[in-house]
Amino acid sequence: MSHYVHPLGCCESNQIGDRTRVWAFAHVLPGARIGADCNICDHVFVENDVVVGDRVTIKCGVQLWDGLRVEDDVFIGPNATFTNDPFPRSKQYPEAFAQTTIGRGASIGANATILPGVVIGRYAMIGAGAVVTRSVPPHAIVMGNPARITGYVSSARQQSSRHGGVTAFPQEPGVIATEVRGVTLHRLRQINDLRGSLSVGEFPDDIPFPVRRYFVIYDVPSAETRGEHAHLTCHEFLICVKGSVAVVVDDGQRRQEFLLDRPELGLHMPPMVWGIQYKYSSDAVLLVFASHHYEADDYVRDYDQFVALKQAAAG
Repeated sequence: MSHYVHPLGCCESNQIGDRTRVWAFAHVLPGARIGADCNICDHVFVENDVVVGDRVTIKCGVQLWDGLRVEDDVFIGPNATFTNDPFPRSKQYPEAFAQTTIGRGASIGANATILPGVVIGRYAMIGAGAVVTRSVPPHAIVMGNPARITGYVSSARQQSSRHGGVTAFPQEPGVIATEVRGVTLHRLRQINDLRGSLSVGEFPDDIPFPVRRYFVIYDVPSAETRGEHAHLTCHEFLICVKGSVAVVVDDGQRRQEFLLDRPELGLHMPPMVWGIQYKYSSDAVLLVFASHHYEADDYVRDYDQFVALKQAAAG
């Protein structure tokens, strides 16, 4: 097994994986490490302190600078720009360059700019021309300048959920299961008359666990994302009593997005389901019932750790 270097390419590294192709006018410095089955297209420059995983595609006109770590199965579009020094000056070098990590399966769109020191989560999608100033969560879709989360990738079909496709809630009071294991959608009873409207739920009939705590989230800027964690033992039941909020749930294998926009709609999230809330309307008020008192140790805040725990539990 060996790699291929075009006659007009320059590859000074001997740490290149099998079947990797380095095309014309690309330049790979001696310290770079590139995995197997990669495609390094024309006019790509790879500096010394760069590690590239397996099956990575780097399109034309991309420069990978010191401190960049690219995991397996990443796509980097043409002319995407990476940076490693937040305050660059000619002939002045930092003691160490910031490390930027592109997670497994992520895609970077054409002409996107990635600022130094950020982490692009696994399977995230960076839109063309986006300017990424902060770390991006796994599976998130970001666009714009500065980049903002506009949706999440569906694990079922690897498609965007940002245009809707939200599973319908029951038309009558009741409960239905979702594609995400253990997560259920609830339509609570609603009473409307000339004096106003009322939505009601009873314990334990409508909320499927003993409630020991509640909290309310409000005054959230619409661009912000909350949640991004799972619980080891705590159940949660979410109701948006005013305005609207999008909720993403993920069991490590499947992912769905739901819109909570009426006080008679509820979403039950059992333990070990990754939850994200975003797209808060300016007037959103989210009420959350919890089965346990607050315990910091009950939170799993790293998505990779969450996936590892799920895999270990599955045996």
